[in-house]
Amino acid sequence: MILAMKTMSLKLPDELDRKLTAAVKQRGVAKSDVVREALAQYLADAQSPRSGSLLALAGDLAGCVDDLAPDTSTNPKYLDDFGR
Repeated sequence: MILAMKTMSLKLPDELDRKLTAAVKQRGVAKSDVVREALAQYLADAQSPRSGSLLALAGDLAGCVDDLAPDTSTNPKYLDDFGR
């Protein structure tokens, strides 16, 4: 069965093109095949909901700011004027 395919062109930064070329040589397939597979995987991942707690999903952000109180959400000092 032959699938109908649309043609598109895109511009790649040199570094990304080097990585694509290396993947193509390693796998012995066409650049189009690798780009199609990568795009399909990206779109599948983007559509599937992420699971886990908010902390698990944003864990890399927790504690990433310097010079702040360690926990402003429970320290009464920082909640004095909350909701006023």
